[in-house]
Amino acid sequence: MFNYDWFHGTPFQFQQEEARIRCTLLHFPGLDADAIEHHEEARRFHDDVEVRRLIYLRDGFSYEVRELADMPSKAQLAFECEPVDEQYRVGSFVVSVPYDEIVRVECFAVHPTEKPEDMPQITGFRGRPDKRAPDGAPLPDHAHLVNEERGE
Repeated sequence: MFNYDWFHGTPFQFQQEEARIRCTLLHFPGLDADAIEHHEEARRFHDDVEVRRLIYLRDGFSYEVRELADMPSKAQLAFECEPVDEQYRVGSFVVSVPYDEIVRVECFAVHPTEKPEDMPQITGFRGRPDKRAPDGAPLPDHAHLVNEERGE
């Protein structure tokens, strides 16, 4: 399903914009998507909304895309990922992933004033995937909540 054209063409852009619009409409329920640009407060809110782009792989790893990388080979997705741990924020991680390993792409839109304190953990920096995930299955969206319920 995912290929070079999906990420570098309009589908990925549309998914991100759809998340931003839906986030805005949650705060302005009386509007529809077409009215946002004509409503000054909603337009400012929409313009400030940030989008986190998460990619989930078959092996249970996930990455947050900071920026797509323009590489000569189009056979895999190349991107700079957003490091989770502070010690890795001093450099840059450029990751290449075969398209057929990508099982899900999520776009999480949130206004900067409403960012949750506990964001989902991105697993791309661990030594190996969570042992509780079955082989080939993506981790649940909110695995950290499941672990908290278990007392872990």
